[in-house]
Amino acid sequence: MTMPVRVMVQDAWDEVRFDVAPATTLAELKWNALAVTRVTGNPAGYLLKYRGAELADESLSLEAAGVVPNAPLIVLSRRRRPVR
Repeated sequence: MTMPVRVMVQDAWDEVRFDVAPATTLAELKWNALAVTRVTGNPAGYLLKYRGAELADESLSLEAAGVVPNAPLIVLSRRRRPVR
């Protein structure tokens, strides 16, 4: 059984959709989103947010973190970027 999720990768300004197992870890989902959008760099330099809050323990599964089907998540850089 799979569940659909949407992940916005801020560096690529692109949203990707996945059908993943509820047992997929947050780290796996983040890594896949970065790979699909061709964002290079260390995945540890990015954080994953759901409903405005950081999902700090990326070893949790989507199900354990309370992520629901069709949930929108966002991957963004841990470092703030200067505004020009």
